[in-house]
Amino acid sequence: MPAKTVKAAIDELRNAVQSLEIAIDGRFDKERDVSEFEGEVRRVNEDRSRLAQELDQSQFRANRLEEVNREVSRRLVTAMETIRAVLDR
Repeated sequence: MPAKTVKAAIDELRNAVQSLEIAIDGRFDKERDVSEFEGEVRRVNEDRSRLAQELDQSQFRANRLEEVNREVSRRLVTAMETIRAVLDR
């Protein structure tokens, strides 16, 4: 009977080691997944920051173009008024 007890203990130990290896593999897989997820979150945040900066620059350019457009319109009105005044004389 002691041989069977030793064999059963060895089988239990073998099963426990196998279960531990499976658990460790699962843990490594989860850590890899978390690492990949964190990397993706980092890339998304970098993209968001870049896009926010580009949006700010685009808004600045749009505002500047609007100012220039108003100035050109004002100058055109002034030029047209000057031409009318000259033609009316």
